[in-house]
Amino acid sequence: MSACRIGIVEDHTVVITGLRQLLADEPDLEVVAAAPTVGELLDSATGIDMAILDLRLPDGSSPAANVADLGAAGIAKVLVFTSGEEPYLVRTAARAGVLGVINKAERDAVIIDAIRTTCRGEMVRSLDWAMAVDGDTEFAAAQLSPRQREVLSLYASGESAARVAALTELSVDTVNDYLGRIRQKYAEVGRPASTKTDLYRRALEDGWLPFPRRRRR
Repeated sequence: MSACRIGIVEDHTVVITGLRQLLADEPDLEVVAAAPTVGELLDSATGIDMAILDLRLPDGSSPAANVADLGAAGIAKVLVFTSGEEPYLVRTAARAGVLGVINKAERDAVIIDAIRTTCRGEMVRSLDWAMAVDGDTEFAAAQLSPRQREVLSLYASGESAARVAALTELSVDTVNDYLGRIRQKYAEVGRPASTKTDLYRRALEDGWLPFPRRRRR
């Protein structure tokens, strides 16, 4: 299996050096490029699988614009790497569709695990991300029925539609119908949820799933 090719968008050399050293002994994770802005990263390398993104960059670009530019270049897997002092920037990145947020002060093993999870295209269950989203009053609530919330909670937590059907004593067709209506309700309030990852994010944002707990050090 080829290594996940990683690009780092960060303007502090010490952070880039630290990440390179951290991942040097991980054969499945390879840092192939690093730059202080998204534009410079995209100019310096191709074939990047995922990006590690700092939120405040020297060009004054917004997290939303940076995530959009990375996505347009085919880099949909983005992990925010932040010191966590500006939650509103984290919320902006969350709305833009990053897969997670990890604090620069976290333990090495936690950071490596978050990078590897992002490379797989999975959500990173981070308390920093969850707390920032929890404080965002700009998220418009989707009015879900109790049954819809139950289906969403089970499905977004990782269960298949068939498993949700078995747990709720509904048919698979009914579960899929519920999921379609849930997606429609989120779309109506400007929070589209076309994928399962999107539904997980919406369920966490709205409190239908428990926030991840910080690991003990």
